[in-house]
Amino acid sequence: MKKLHVAVLMGGWSAEREVSLVTGEGVAQALEGLGHRVTRIDMDRNLALVLDGVRPDVVFNALHGTPGEDGTVQGMLDLMGIKYTHSGLVTSVIAIDKELTKKALVPHGIRMPAGELVESESLHSADPMQRPYVLKPVNEGSSVGVAIVTEEGNYGNPIGRDVEGPWQKFERLLAEPFIKGRELTVAVLGEEALEVTELRPKSGFYDFDAKYTDGMTDHICPADVPADVREAALAMALKAHRVLGCKGASRSDFRWDDELGVDGLYLLEVNTQPGMTPLSLVPEQAKYRGMSYAELVQRIVEDAL
Repeated sequence: MKKLHVAVLMGGWSAEREVSLVTGEGVAQALEGLGHRVTRIDMDRNLALVLDGVRPDVVFNALHGTPGEDGTVQGMLDLMGIKYTHSGLVTSVIAIDKELTKKALVPHGIRMPAGELVESESLHSADPMQRPYVLKPVNEGSSVGVAIVTEEGNYGNPIGRDVEGPWQKFERLLAEPFIKGRELTVAVLGEEALEVTELRPKSGFYDFDAKYTDGMTDHICPADVPADVREAALAMALKAHRVLGCKGASRSDFRWDDELGVDGLYLLEVNTQPGMTPLSLVPEQAKYRGMSYAELVQRIVEDAL
């Protein structure tokens, strides 16, 4: 592949800013190691002017969360005629929204938890469904703002107004039944599902801290699951990637009730711009398949072109 001028877009102002900066720096160093010219851009609201001055061959979109993962930046890059990595505008709009993702994938036979949108204010008078259930923002990633409401939890019944939780930060939340069992994830690169990883947090659940704090979660790759569950997870991830129209790399996250076998496997969400930090799952699965970090970055750039 010829040597390129790549602008690595990172940072921004979402709740996942710090993770994006780590992803972006790792990508930038890998690209430089491959001989490409790299311009690092910490996104601010002058991004269009900065890119117009830089005029890269391609943008490596290392942003996480809004506005870099929700179609906003994708639309701007489309208007500017600049090629970029990962998924396009329409796919990004759908995949960042957990409710829209359900509407897109469930009709294609992909099993996802039933859910309903609730006004946060209503949670202080009654539960939206039987406990235990999960509350999460509709369009945040990295488990930002996720709460598991149980009978024996500390949120109260009903949830207290003065209790810290996502209901204080978001006007609307998605409520889903809590699926007991194990946390699985599958990376898809291009047209291939790579592997199944099980995530075992050492305390609590796989929240933001468990994802990005070294030593808080054990990654078992490949996951110790029955062959039919592994094949089902790989197939569901690849199908979701195709139905949504993802490009480059995506990562599908699952909950698996191991008492129900393959029927207990539920897809939770699809990440169109998964992390590329030292603790991230896509590079880990790529490594298991014999691909170095630099080769993974190169593959994603090639797909963008």
